[in-house]
Amino acid sequence: MKSLSRRDFITKSAVLAGGAYPAMLALNLLPAAPAHAFKLEGSGKGKHIIILGAGLAGMTVAYELGKLGYHCTILEARNRAGGRCWSIRKGASETETTNSHQTANFDNGLYFNAGPSRIPHHHELTMQYCKELGVPLEVYNNVNESTYYYSEGNGSLSNQKVRAREVHNDMRGYMSELLAKAVDQGQVDTSLSSEDAAKVIEYLRAEGGLDIDKLYKASARRGYLEAPGAGNKVGSVADPHKLADIIQSGLLDPDFYNVAEYTYELQMTMFQAVGGMDKIAQALEKQVGKSIKFGAEVTEVQNQPEGVKIIYKDKKGTQELTGDLCVCTLPLPVLSNINHNFSSDVSRAIDFVPYIQTGKIGLQFKRRFWEEDEHIFGGITHTNNELTQIFYPSNDYLSKKGALIGYYNFNEKAKAVGELSYKEREQLALQKGGMIHPQYPKEFENSFSVSWHKLPHSLGGWAVYSSDDRNTHYQALQKPEGQVYFAGEHMTYLTFNRLDGRGL
Repeated sequence: MKSLSRRDFITKSAVLAGGAYPAMLALNLLPAAPAHAFKLEGSGKGKHIIILGAGLAGMTVAYELGKLGYHCTILEARNRAGGRCWSIRKGASETETTNSHQTANFDNGLYFNAGPSRIPHHHELTMQYCKELGVPLEVYNNVNESTYYYSEGNGSLSNQKVRAREVHNDMRGYMSELLAKAVDQGQVDTSLSSEDAAKVIEYLRAEGGLDIDKLYKASARRGYLEAPGAGNKVGSVADPHKLADIIQSGLLDPDFYNVAEYTYELQMTMFQAVGGMDKIAQALEKQVGKSIKFGAEVTEVQNQPEGVKIIYKDKKGTQELTGDLCVCTLPLPVLSNINHNFSSDVSRAIDFVPYIQTGKIGLQFKRRFWEEDEHIFGGITHTNNELTQIFYPSNDYLSKKGALIGYYNFNEKAKAVGELSYKEREQLALQKGGMIHPQYPKEFENSFSVSWHKLPHSLGGWAVYSSDDRNTHYQALQKPEGQVYFAGEHMTYLTFNRLDGRGL
């Protein structure tokens, strides 16, 4: 560290601190990603496009190509549009591969987003479609210092809920104290001038809440034991948690500690569709609904010397459909089970790109106790147990009832929970969640759970590419395969690379 230059110190400090588009691009309809509405040119009159999947990508392709006069047919295996953009409300139903049929019994007006639940402010195209299609948005509160960290274990802070603001501010304080002392003693960068060092120390005092001696002292940043009020009620602040206790209790473990506001995809401001994220799918369906064949399960995709042939099954039996081109938006694990005559490179990509295992459960409660009793309005509680995350709703504040996401888990935890029956998942969510919110047993009414890797027409949450996969399998899918073009979340770098899936 003593040989670190001033420029390198500043650079390293900065580091420490802190869907349908691909197919249209492949069709040479766009020179680059638009910041505003698409303005496609040309004529598709007399051309038939077969689109596999009525998710957001598939419906968007039909919407845009329909403007140019293309005749589009969308084949959708489900009896609903939207794909993974799915909000669970009264009457929603699904049958998993290893579970029986279930139907949601939420009260009218209550819902939770089983799939995507947040729109980053820099997702310009999604925002543009919401504007163009008249889908109103509201702010999604992704970061809330009133939420909790709950770590099961043997540390002094384990098995108890700790406010996020306590952990965040204690860690900022301790880290700022350590760095301030190092800078003051010339242990960080001898090439820093005394004026530079003084400025850095002043910054660290402000960032960490340090006193004149560069020591961290607890302040109101981390909350009150007793809040200040009228008269002589000055309020009181608790002592900070000891650094050793925070570490030994697992609150800094990589799979647990999460500072969402540092992640580009999760930085505020974030948005959600008013009334549920499926409102976006519904708005697209209004535009292209006449083109959708529901209950049409594709079994075969064949490139022909001229055009493409699709075989699918519906209530009437096996059907055949031919077209000039095909846009395939099916998740790769689903496409892997469909007969095709693709090249070996494309076939390998379809078979070997992994999809994350992930699940959610929505819990309906008689009252919004997290708001009334604990002053939690939106945000996420993090745990190191099977729940992983609890999401609090960012809508309808202070209304009588509410539905929260009782768990949002990934990988091995999602796999284990996904093997449970619906009732067992509910019991797990209530038992583990009740450790954090003792109001659960009294206020709970009903639930609905989704394991995405167990849903027949999804078989996973989203594609997870390694660096090697990006150079091989991902590139193979970027090019048209005969008359077949690929689209969907697996066709963009906006898909999450990390296997932990945190923050989606």
